Amino acid sequence: MKYVDEFRHGETGKRLLDRIARVSKKPARLMEFCGGHTVAIFKYGIRQLLPPHIEMLSGPGCPVCVTATADLDRVIALSQQPGVIITSFGDLLRVPSSRSSLQQARAEGSDIRIVYSTLDALDIARKNPDKKVVFIGIGFETTAPGIAASIIQAKKEKLKNYYVMSLHKLTPPVTRALLDSGETKLDGIIAPGHVSAIIGAEAWRFLPEEYGIAFAISGFEPLDVLYCINRLIDQIESGQPKLETAYSRVVRPEGNPTALKLMYDVFDVAPSNWRGIGIMPGSGLAIKPELATFDADKVFDINVGEPALEPAGCLCGEVIRGITTPTECKLFAKSCTPEHPVGPCMVSSEGTCAAYYHFGGSLD
Repeated sequence: MKYVDEFRHGETGKRLLDRIARVSKKPARLMEFCGGHTVAIFKYGIRQLLPPHIEMLSGPGCPVCVTATADLDRVIALSQQPGVIITSFGDLLRVPSSRSSLQQARAEGSDIRIVYSTLDALDIARKNPDKKVVFIGIGFETTAPGIAASIIQAKKEKLKNYYVMSLHKLTPPVTRALLDSGETKLDGIIAPGHVSAIIGAEAWRFLPEEYGIAFAISGFEPLDVLYCINRLIDQIESGQPKLETAYSRVVRPEGNPTALKLMYDVFDVAPSNWRGIGIMPGSGLAIKPELATFDADKVFDINVGEPALEPAGCLCGEVIRGITTPTECKLFAKSCTPEHPVGPCMVSSEGTCAAYYHFGGSLD
């Protein structure tokens, strides 16, 4: 396969693994932030191929997984209002909330539609002028510019029936919060490639300089990940943490200025509610006051009733923070499976529990 086989070359992977095993002497705890990396690491058996003193932990890099139950309750309550069409990416539909899920709400009569981009949501709004079309904006800095563009387009077209509920999350603040909590000691971080393509490598400089943690940005093919781990091990062994980009074909130091401008033309930095962490200042994006007519939180009166409750026994919040693994959860692969998920970490294609379930997490 053109441009992909080169990053899956077995002999090159073996050489990288041999070098890691030869160079690495110190115990090392590495966390991959991104759910895409979690899947790649499990799919290609990378955890099992590394020396046993290199421990791999999964972080909070699954947008669906970190969406708080209270926010899901709000989305479902909104879907039950008359004349409302909810549009969302597919993974979100099956995530359980306190009382239901979007999938169940749709079965009960709510108009909830899966879309593949905001272009689809805008088209639904154009074709249904008598309905109120709400796009549920989840994701990190990767998806935020595209969702911002949809608001700008709706304003340009003078669409009066298109809204966004912004549940966006910012990645550097939560990384800082995880380290400040002291719950998980890390020696190195595999940083998210797609996010970094937007925000730039320089956005992460605080990790090696303030926290003394080895740091490298990775792509998503097996050789990308192995090369990134190789760079982290060199930093750990030398005692010289620094900012490295092991994904330079995509990530630039300054990121994508056009996408960043688009994002901050529409959104302000705001508090955000993270599953397993709580409300964190400066870790989310809210639609600017001058664009409030597109802000679902401002336009609709959303009454959720009783406070949100987390699923009994679910350890998704702890898994997100890297303080436990899915196999330590009593529900894992028993009452909680991809067909009947208890928590979102088993729902999303980027969820840590789903990766363990599909690709052999029992080999811990």
